[in-house]
Amino acid sequence: MSLRTTAAEAAANPLIPHTAELIVGFIAFSLLFLVLKSRVVPMFEKAFAARTEAIQGGMEKAEKAQREAEVALEKYTLQLTEARTEAQKIREEARVQGAAIIEDLRSKAQEEAARITAAATASIEAERQQAITSLRNEVGTLATELASKIVGEALDDQVRQSRIVDRFLDDLEKSK
Repeated sequence: MSLRTTAAEAAANPLIPHTAELIVGFIAFSLLFLVLKSRVVPMFEKAFAARTEAIQGGMEKAEKAQREAEVALEKYTLQLTEARTEAQKIREEARVQGAAIIEDLRSKAQEEAARITAAATASIEAERQQAITSLRNEVGTLATELASKIVGEALDDQVRQSRIVDRFLDDLEKSK
């Protein structure tokens, strides 16, 4: 029995496959391999190629967008620098114009003050002359009346009165 046991044991050993199973398994594997190679693998390769192109196209688009963004940033920086320079020029011009306007207004104010002072001086002089003339007439009239009362005769002649008054006032001015 020992021989039979070994042959039976060999036939019952699950680790050693039967030849028919090996042939059927090999044929099934070959058919599956051919189907996968002819149908599935091309679809995977096509999907991988499309995905690679999409990724590569996306990367190229991203690089292009990056370059455009850098160019736009440079333009923006240049425009900002130009705007700041122009703003500085405008501020400087405004400051110069403001100083010129202030100086112009100051000179106009001084001219106006000088004109007002000259007009006031002329007005004061005219009023002074008018006051002197008025005082001379009143002093002359009073002096003539006083002299008439002192002398006792009437001094009605206007020409004579004027000469006497003028002489009296001239004497007064000389005595100062």
